Amino acid sequence: MKLDSKIPEGPLAEKWTKHKFNVKLVNPANKRKYDVIVVGTGLAGASAAASLGELGYNVKAFCFQDSPRRAHSIAAQGGINAAKNYQNDGDSVYRLFYDTIKGGDYRAREGNVYRLAEVSVSIIDQCVAQGVPFAREYGGLLANRSFGGAQVSRTFYARGQTGQQLLLGAYSALNRQIANGKVKMYNRTEMLDVVLVDGKARGIVTRDLVTGKIETHSAHAVLLCTGGYGNVFYLSTNAKGSNVTASWRAHKKGALFGNPCFTQIHPTCIPVSGDHQSKLTLMSESLRNDGRVWVPKVAKPGLKATEAMSIPESERDYFLERKYPSFGNLVPRDVASRNAKTVCDEGRGVGATSLAVFLDFSDAIKRDGEAAIRAKYGNLFDMYAQITGDNPYKGPMMIYPAVHYTMGGLWVDYNLMTTIPGLYALGEANFSDHGANRLGASALMQGLADGYFVIPYTLGDYLSGLPYEKVNTDRPEFKEAVDTVNSRINKLLSIKGKKTVDQFHRELGLTMWEYCGMSRNAEGLKTAKTKIQALKKEFWSDVAVLGGATELNQELEKALRVADLIELGELMVDDAYNREESCGGHFREESATPDGEAKRKDDEYAYVSAWEFKGEDQPEQLHKEELIFENVKLTQRSYK
Repeated sequence: MKLDSKIPEGPLAEKWTKHKFNVKLVNPANKRKYDVIVVGTGLAGASAAASLGELGYNVKAFCFQDSPRRAHSIAAQGGINAAKNYQNDGDSVYRLFYDTIKGGDYRAREGNVYRLAEVSVSIIDQCVAQGVPFAREYGGLLANRSFGGAQVSRTFYARGQTGQQLLLGAYSALNRQIANGKVKMYNRTEMLDVVLVDGKARGIVTRDLVTGKIETHSAHAVLLCTGGYGNVFYLSTNAKGSNVTASWRAHKKGALFGNPCFTQIHPTCIPVSGDHQSKLTLMSESLRNDGRVWVPKVAKPGLKATEAMSIPESERDYFLERKYPSFGNLVPRDVASRNAKTVCDEGRGVGATSLAVFLDFSDAIKRDGEAAIRAKYGNLFDMYAQITGDNPYKGPMMIYPAVHYTMGGLWVDYNLMTTIPGLYALGEANFSDHGANRLGASALMQGLADGYFVIPYTLGDYLSGLPYEKVNTDRPEFKEAVDTVNSRINKLLSIKGKKTVDQFHRELGLTMWEYCGMSRNAEGLKTAKTKIQALKKEFWSDVAVLGGATELNQELEKALRVADLIELGELMVDDAYNREESCGGHFREESATPDGEAKRKDDEYAYVSAWEFKGEDQPEQLHKEELIFENVKLTQRSYK
């Protein structure tokens, strides 16, 4: 299979402008003849559904939450990047493009990343017009703060609630279209399969999560906006409902999966406190603007935050500032995470488990005053205090890396279309913009860029070539998909094993974290593959799923999702084993510089790995999209 990224020809800065002119259009009178399904209503899905409804398309939007306001986008805290250069500190569209390419360790497409940087400017204008209450500086302009991987301030924010405020803006736009009758909303409804007719995506199979009813819906195109798959690790910063099912069902129908092993480990999370936890809590990267990361120079096992202030400056190791003087505490997430792991592996970690480092605000409070710090981060400090019982105004926070975001996802071309015609993937559900490591505050940027400013153009190009006739859901393709879904559900309910779904999920997560987490090696990945294959076999013979199919059944929901996560975990391990280089969040221990930094192998691995499903229990086939760099020079990253 030859992968055509459909990147337009011509100079980098002109590609998107020329592409928008060259795409085919659907005139306003004809847009109302087309139906579009949008699965997921986070930032990417809500913005896409609202934009397409405003254009005149008939949209059906689906979310498994009781309201789009519950989408995991709401959990994003620190901000959204845009190249406005309000600070006059040297930012530009090209600098945002360069920082994103470099931050992703040169494993993303130039064309996609430049477009993302280009439309970032419009995103802020749109959100302000919607009433998003961004912070402002004394002159009335929108305020900015710094994030990792950049030496300019380009991150717009609303205290530590940026994701929530942006989602409410998109939700209000979505509600306008619902009220106008252009969007029909299906809450508490989960997609369980995609339906292909004549090789094109023409519908989905869903389950009503309250009644258990299986239904089918048809359309001229299907958009998957269902987020990432970080919950393959069990413990992550993702909402417990976040899953891979929509993407994985599409993958098994022919959509290639791109770069599945590229996982982001966020350095600023509240450490694991025990086996009772089902998820982890993120503390915004924005805290690294004013917080200083340190551990004792000499191991002090069990050191508490309340005891930290007794450690004199001369006995503290501000290791990020020491190793990376140019960027200090604002190095990218993969660099910060690996260094935190390193000092803990040396025995210098703090807290009860010694798997934590300090994030200390005492200098900032002395410099700016507690009121200023409270104004910027008050809700984050309050959240930390409620969870840990410690007061971060009086002593440092304790943080440790945790799984946060997945750069991999369904392979898409420049138009955001997967390898299935008519099936699109937006936001974190696709692989396209972040390479091997996402810079902080770029997830919100990509979700809104895809939904507000990219898909309205590129979807029209596809629909303009389709006939208006609707596909009837009584076709055999829909019946076959429903039968497959029902068979899967009935099989799970019939096993009546002894182990709960959560037990299997936790075992999967432990395997993934130990062997395919912050660092990977060949022997460990081979061990992980063996363990996951055995776990899959055990799952389908000994899982206990109580309740029935035609009722509210959260154990059944989880079982369907975990079954897909187990299969995805095996593919992630295969991808990590195949990529014998270190890049971004993918750190192969066999490929490191003498001082422990990631060492890429550009001659061998400057490509997107795109995996094709070949059948149950069959090895997946690897396809490669070669990455062409015409505007940046491939160099080993340095933040020193």
